[in-house]
Amino acid sequence: MGLGISLITKSYLGTSPISSIPYVLCLIFPISFGTFAFLLGVFFLLIEILILGKDFPKIQVLQIFVGVLLGASIDFGMHLLSFVDPAFYAARIVTLLAGCVVLALGVYLEISSKTFVYPGDAVVKVIADKIGKRFGPTKIVFDTTLCCTAGLISYFSIGTLEGLGEGTIISTLLVGYIITAISTIFVYFNVGKDANQGKN
Repeated sequence: MGLGISLITKSYLGTSPISSIPYVLCLIFPISFGTFAFLLGVFFLLIEILILGKDFPKIQVLQIFVGVLLGASIDFGMHLLSFVDPAFYAARIVTLLAGCVVLALGVYLEISSKTFVYPGDAVVKVIADKIGKRFGPTKIVFDTTLCCTAGLISYFSIGTLEGLGEGTIISTLLVGYIITAISTIFVYFNVGKDANQGKN
């Protein structure tokens, strides 16, 4: 997931919604992209705890380690891909699409593990369950809120909109479809279970 986010960001067409705020903040403060992604994950975990209260499963505190891994992976990915600097629009699109595929694969594996997910994904489910709405529409509102917040922070701190662009929209719309395709392929070749299925 971290490598996918790094590739999307390196397309210079906008980063993914979940990483939009961390990316803008790392442009303002001398703290790494991945560190801010981790800190945002901690913030989301605290929101989960506040919403669920005593019903929060204590074992889910381990989501914080997913945040650590994701943050470290983003920083590693940005370092590993430091040579990626697409000058032409077509090259940027290719980089963006490659990032979407890698991110989708990471999300699929995360969900298929049936253990812990990044707090940014978990908090959406908690909110959806709390207000009695479906995950999909709640996720759209959640991602839109993140992007708008990132846009406001960027505009008032830097004076321009950084980290947001057509790549943000494309990744938002495309990753879900790619996850479905990956799931279908894996199930067809009998590689693991469908992330949407229960026990066989």
